[in-house]
This record gives sequence, structure tokens and C-alpha cells, in this order.
Amino acid sequence: MTSLLAISDLHVGYQENRRIVEDMRPVSASDWLLVAGDVSEKVSDVEWVLGTLRERFAAVVWAPGNHELWTHPSDPVQLRGEERYRHLVETCRNIGVTTPEDPYPTWEGPGGPVTVAPLFVLYDYTFRVPGMATKEEALALAYEKGVVCTDEMLLHPDPYPSRDAWCAARVAETERRLVERPAGVPTVLVNHYPLVRDPTLILRHPEFAIWCGTERTADWHLRFDAHTVVYGHLHIPRTTWHDGVRFEEVSLGYPREWRPRPTAPGRLREILPGPVPVA
Repeated sequence: MTSLLAISDLHVGYQENRRIVEDMRPVSASDWLLVAGDVSEKVSDVEWVLGTLRERFAAVVWAPGNHELWTHPSDPVQLRGEERYRHLVETCRNIGVTTPEDPYPTWEGPGGPVTVAPLFVLYDYTFRVPGMATKEEALALAYEKGVVCTDEMLLHPDPYPSRDAWCAARVAETERRLVERPAGVPTVLVNHYPLVRDPTLILRHPEFAIWCGTERTADWHLRFDAHTVVYGHLHIPRTTWHDGVRFEEVSLGYPREWRPRPTAPGRLREILPGPVPVA
């Protein structure tokens, strides 16, 4: 049966993960694949992974993660911020991969029709631990605990003054597009970060949650009639339900994380047709 499938956090800088991508295949030639970010820190790797997958799947839809947006010293492409993101978008377009800047495609296969909406909204430090009233307090606690995301060093927001300012701009633009989407058709929302805070509550280090999303999207799964929300970033693959909407964390993660798991690494998650929604 034709399926809408998903995965994220491929991190192909690790050779074991790269081999998993090399072996990744659709079940049906008409399968679509959603890739919810963190393919690699290098533009050339992003192009290789998504291009390879596009040759195998009928369609590939990509939403960026924080790692793609890093300006890593090892990457010959030293673009920063918005300019880097736009370069990645053009790279994807050149190989036939759908991005958050393109018209949202409609999945007409089993479980459809649904509007597949890849999103890029970033985070704004609002997923703070209790008692932290401001971004500055939350960051100070994270530094004190030694739990600091590498974004603070490598993810530059240029030309915006901060990552949270870039997030505000992305939320406004994405919200506008979602409001203007075709009426009466459910959505599959694809974002690197969870759209609601709940999935971050099981993090071993709760201080890290400030780099995991924004409270601005907390009702998007309801406002925009989501059939399913697909995300990654947390490296905790699982299915949860929020307000009757299915949330799928679809990350592969680092080898040290997936090696102990009983399931084979790189298994693609079926989004549609998928299970029947809960009441």
C-alpha cells in the first residue's frame, strides 16, 4: 500500500547513520517521505541525502532543523542565518525537494486528502522551567547546569538581532500561509521542533527545553486542523496524543542513542494511512 512516511535527525556526519540512509528504500514506488530536519551540518551532505532519497521516493518534503542552520567551521559553505536558509531552500528546489517556501502539496493517497505543510518556525526560549520568568534567567540556569545547546555558538540569526526575533518573524509568516491554505482539508504539519511543550517534559535535562520550540504554536494543531504533527529534535521517537491529535516524533538520532533500542534503526514512521485517531 502507498504510504506517507517520515523520519528526522539523520545526522549523517556519523558513518553508521550514513549507511542507514544508503539502505533506505520506500515500500512502494509511490511513497512520499517527510524529513523533519537535522540531516547534517554540511550543505553538501544535505544535498546528497535529500537528492538520494528524492531518486527513490515519489516525493520528499523537508523542514529544516537547527543543525542545517549551523555555520559549522568544517562546512565550506559559510553562509549565516537567513542567507544560509535560503541557500538550502534553493539547493532543495534544484533536486525536486519541497521546502517550507514552496506551495504546500496535497497527499491524495490512503488517508487523504491532506495538506502537507513543512514548517520553519525556530524557538524563542519560552519553554522555560518553572520559576524562570525571562529568557535571560533561563539561559543563566542552562549555563550554570552545563546544558547549553551548540546553537548558541553556531546558529546565527543574521540579519535578525536574535534567534527569538527570527522565530517571531518565521511564526508570523508561517501563520499567514497556514491561514491562507485551502479550506476544509486537514493538514499534516511537519516541523523540526514540537509545536506543543508537552513532549519536552520528559527531557533528562529540562533546562534544554528552551531550545525546543515556542509557545506561539501551542494551538496550531487545533487551529489548522492537523490530522498529525510530525517533528524530531528531541531524539525520543514515540507517538503521543494532544487534544485528540497524533504527534509523531520520528528521529533516528545519534548511534549511541539508537544502538540500545530493540527496533532496527532508520525505520520509517507511517503517517498515513496510519492508526485511527483517538476520540
